[in-house]
Amino acid sequence: MLPSETMSQSSRSVLPVVLAAGLGTRMKSSKPKVLHELCGRPMLAYVLDAAEEVGHRRPLVVYSPATKAITEAFADRADFALQATPLGTADAVRAALGVAPADVAEVMVLSGDVPLVDADVLAELIDLRRARDAVMAIVSVRTVNPEGLGRVVRSDDGAQVLRIVEQKDATPEELEIDEISAGIYAFDCQWLRLRIGDVRPSPVSGEFYLPALVELAHQDARPVISLEVEDDGTLAGINDRSQLADAEFELRMAINEAHMMAGVTLVDPSTAYIDVSVELAGDVTLEPNVILRGRTRIGAGTRIGSGSQIIDTVVGSNCVVWASILESSAVEDEVQIGPFSHLRPGSSIGRDVKLGNFAEVKASRLEPGVQQHHFSYIGDAVLGEKTNVGAGTITCNYDGTRKHRTKVGKRVFLGSDTMLVAPVELGDDARTGAGSVVTKDVPAGMLALGVPARLRKPRRSSAEPPDRAE
Repeated sequence: MLPSETMSQSSRSVLPVVLAAGLGTRMKSSKPKVLHELCGRPMLAYVLDAAEEVGHRRPLVVYSPATKAITEAFADRADFALQATPLGTADAVRAALGVAPADVAEVMVLSGDVPLVDADVLAELIDLRRARDAVMAIVSVRTVNPEGLGRVVRSDDGAQVLRIVEQKDATPEELEIDEISAGIYAFDCQWLRLRIGDVRPSPVSGEFYLPALVELAHQDARPVISLEVEDDGTLAGINDRSQLADAEFELRMAINEAHMMAGVTLVDPSTAYIDVSVELAGDVTLEPNVILRGRTRIGAGTRIGSGSQIIDTVVGSNCVVWASILESSAVEDEVQIGPFSHLRPGSSIGRDVKLGNFAEVKASRLEPGVQQHHFSYIGDAVLGEKTNVGAGTITCNYDGTRKHRTKVGKRVFLGSDTMLVAPVELGDDARTGAGSVVTKDVPAGMLALGVPARLRKPRRSSAEPPDRAE
């Protein structure tokens, strides 16, 4: 049977419950811990991805008043249960059961701060619980550093899980145990509903711990089983910003490896920062110190040079972007950008456009063949095909109250230090002289010259074709 078929059958009646009520005080942040991002997405998003793969039901996320922001961030992906006062994991599951559908047969419990969890491990845990007819199954890991984690206490023969002891409640002997609970559980829901109310508070902390259900299962003569998995870091919880950085590094390296296996060249993978949502075609080259964020897409054969940041932008094929910033824009094929260019949101760059040193474009369309080489600003404008933008040219698009549009026709020559005071329109083959301030429309083929610019017919060299810009 194919793995996907196995997973589908394993998850038909599973309700994923994700615990996310803790603010995460060690993060030293007003933001809920599970909303801190890894490679462009909140860590909770990754947990929900895994939960959705193994549970056909919409995940149920337990939150507290301190983490209410997650209900807005994930309203389209999950249902929610309020844990009014966070009093431990068992109390959180009790809150979840209070709103869970009555027909739920199985419950899978995950932690919202374990973003690298593998859906295959969850599916295997569900299958194992069913195969052994256990009321409870856990995921465990043997680790060289069990500090701060719940220890798994087994029977003398190792066959049975007797207890899971939180570190703050453990004896010195129990603290020597290297097998820890990963905080992932699968339950028979009917038994869980029956017994969750019997969990007693810890005499040390006063909290209600989910692992206490292990001993209740033994009282009922029902087995508790464990799925022991490799300590590869994917089940590590995130409690502080150092651990967040470690998890981001692991995820970033996995993302980079996947892109390289798909035909992308990363000159220095350790300095390529690529969000998980970014799409790269084959034969893209990323030089060192490149940042690609959000819904960015890069076409085949494009080279992104060192120092570039590209955010929510589509870049076509066979382009070159060098030490520049591109935000929420669209770039067609065979475009050259940089160094030190800036595309602000809403820019649309046509095929074979060239943007050079310190060229800035905002909410504008540059038609194919436009050249805007250096020290210029084009905002709220349309530039026609093969227009040339001289150094220092700007569109004066804001009058202090409103933005205004500028329209420039085909093959227009804008002389150095031209100011186009919007709203204004220049016809095809129009020209402006150096330093001109254009406050009125310029008809096709005419020259605007002076401050304010006056119109005249351009003089042409007798050796020059009549349609060639000077």
